[in-house]
Amino acid sequence: MKDTGTPLREAERLEWIDAARGLAILGIFMVNVPAFNAPYFLYGGEEVYWPSATSHTIQTIIDIFFQASFYTLFSFLFGFGIEMMRGRLAAKGFNEKQVIGRRLLVLIGFGLIHAFLIWHGDILLSYGLIGLLLLFFLNRSGKTLLAWGFATLLFFTSFFTFSLYNLGPDYGGGINEPAIEQAKANYGSGTLFDIWSQNWNDWYYTNAPMNWPFLIMSLLPMFLFGMYVVRKKWLHQPAAHQTALFSLWVVTLLLFLGFKAGPYFFGNPAWFQMMQDNIGGSASAIFYVVSVTLLYQRSLGKRALHGLSYVGRLSLSNYILQSLFSFLLFYSAGFGLYGQVSPLWSVIIVVLFYSVQIVLSKWWLKTYRFGPLEWLWRTLTYSKKQPIRRRQEG
Repeated sequence: MKDTGTPLREAERLEWIDAARGLAILGIFMVNVPAFNAPYFLYGGEEVYWPSATSHTIQTIIDIFFQASFYTLFSFLFGFGIEMMRGRLAAKGFNEKQVIGRRLLVLIGFGLIHAFLIWHGDILLSYGLIGLLLLFFLNRSGKTLLAWGFATLLFFTSFFTFSLYNLGPDYGGGINEPAIEQAKANYGSGTLFDIWSQNWNDWYYTNAPMNWPFLIMSLLPMFLFGMYVVRKKWLHQPAAHQTALFSLWVVTLLLFLGFKAGPYFFGNPAWFQMMQDNIGGSASAIFYVVSVTLLYQRSLGKRALHGLSYVGRLSLSNYILQSLFSFLLFYSAGFGLYGQVSPLWSVIIVVLFYSVQIVLSKWWLKTYRFGPLEWLWRTLTYSKKQPIRRRQEG
C-alpha cells in the first residue's frame, strides 16, 4: 500500500469550516492575550489586580463566551480534519496511518518549538501527542467514536467534579503571590534566558504528568466528535441535514448557557470549573461551528463571516503569528508591557490585530495556496515538496 498522498484541493474545501476555524483562532487569541500579558490566569488574582467594574465585566464575558470554548472548537475541527484526510487517503489506496502519523509527528515538532521558545500556553504539542491516540480510532465505527467520546468526557468530568465538591467550599481561589512576582520579573524585565526559563516553569505547571489525564479528557472527546460528524456528513451537506443541525444547535445552546453562564447564579464556585469548561465548553464549541455552518448558507451570513475563512485557511500560520506578536508586545525581549495591559485593552489589541490578520490572509491567498507553515506541514507530511503558488496548481 502506498504511504504518501496529496493535500485537500481548493475545490474540495468547505468554506464554512474554514470560517469556523478562523473563528476559533479569534477566540483562542481573545483568551491567550490576557494570559500572555499577565500571570493571573495561572496563579490567580485577576479580580484583585484588575479591580474595576469594567475589567470584571470583560473577564466574565470572556469566561462565559470564550474560555474553554475555542480550543475545544479547534479540537473538534482537528478531529474533523483528521477524518477528512483519512477518508481521502483510504479512497486512493494510501496508507492512512503512516501519513496521518507523520502529520502528527510534524505537529509535535512545531509544538516543541512554539511551547518552549515562544508561548507556554501552546496547544500544538498537546494536539500532536494526544492526536496519536486517534490512530487507534481511524477504522472504528461511528458508534464507537461517539461512545468513547461521551464516556471519556462525562465519566472523568463527573468523577473529578464530585471529588472537588467533596473538598468543600474552600477549594480553589488562592493567589500565588511569589509565582506572580517571579513571572512579572522574568517576563517583564528579564533576559531572553529568563523568559525561556519562566516559559518552561509555566508550561510544566499546566502540563505536569499528573495533568495529562485532564488534557486527554478535554481534547480527545472533541477529536472523536469531529471525526463522527464527518462520517455523518452533517457539515458537508447542511441543506440535507437542516433538521439534525437545528436540533443539535438547540441542545448545545441550552447546555452552553446552562453550564457556562449558569454557575454565575450560584457564585461560580471553583469546584464546578471542570464541569463548566469540559461540558459547557464542549457544547459551546459545537454550538459555534453549527451556527457558522447554518449562517453561511445564507448570503447575508456568508458575507458577514467570509473574512474569517481567510484566517481559517492559514490557521497554523496565524496562530503562530499571534504568539510572535504577543511575545514582542508583552515580554522584555520586545516592548516589555507584561502586566501593564488591562482587560479592556487586551480586547482592543485582539480586535485590531485580528483585523490585520484578515487583511494579510486575504492578500496572501491571492498568490499562494497555503500559508507558509501550512505549506511546510504539508510538504513534510507527504514527503514531497508541495506547489505553493497558485499558478503552479495543476
